[in-house]
Amino acid sequence: MMLAYRLVRLIETHSNQLAEGLLEKLHQCEKCRDYRTRVPAEDFRTAVFEIYNHLGEWLLGKSEQDIERRYVQIGIRREQQGVPLSELMYAIVLTRDHLWDFLKKEDPLDRPVEVFGELEMLQMLEAFFDKAIYYAAVGYEKARAEEKTKNREAVHAK
Repeated sequence: MMLAYRLVRLIETHSNQLAEGLLEKLHQCEKCRDYRTRVPAEDFRTAVFEIYNHLGEWLLGKSEQDIERRYVQIGIRREQQGVPLSELMYAIVLTRDHLWDFLKKEDPLDRPVEVFGELEMLQMLEAFFDKAIYYAAVGYEKARAEEKTKNREAVHAK
C-alpha cells in the first residue's frame, strides 16, 4: 500500500502538468472531434485537474455515491453541450491512459514488490474509471430522457 500511496502523491504533485498534457492529447485526438469543439478547454482542464489533484481522496476517501454524483453531473453537462456519448466515454479512457503513460515515464519499477504495488494501484484506478464511465453514461442518458420529455410535452401543449 505504501507504493500505491507514493504513486498517488506523485500524480497529485504533477496534477497541473498532467491536466495540461491531457488537454493537448484531447485536442489531437481524432476520436474526440466534437468533444474538443463543444467543451470549453478550461472546463475540461479544470475537471481533469480536480481528479488528478485529489486522486488519493477519489480512490480511498470517496464513496461510490460521490463518484456517481460527480460523473452523472459530467454526463448531463456533456449531453447538454452536444458531445456524443462515445466521445465522452473515450475522453474518460484517455484520462486514465494518460495517467498510466505518465506513471510509466516518471516511476520505472525495478523490484517485484513495486510491480505488486502498481498492480494494487491499477485495480483501484480501474475501479474508479469504470465507475466514472458508468455514471457519466447514466447522467448523459438522464439528460437525454429529460430532453425527450420536454419535447413531448411541448408537442402535446400545442
